[in-house]
Amino acid sequence: MSKKTLPLAAMEKLLKNGGAERVADKAKEALRDYLEEKSNKISQDAVKYAIHSGRKTVKSEDIKLAFRK
Repeated sequence: MSKKTLPLAAMEKLLKNGGAERVADKAKEALRDYLEEKSNKISQDAVKYAIHSGRKTVKSEDIKLAFRK
């Protein structure tokens, strides 16, 4: 099992900001797992774009390009 980096409290806050009155622990975990999976893919793509541009530093443009993919 990989280490989770996003806190469950943040997931609850996101869901409540979305209008949820109460949030089950399983819902928080499901959202965390989904967001971590997506963010890992976006991060990997952004790094590829930075390297392709001859940079070691990932810039906001790399992230924006990775979102479009």
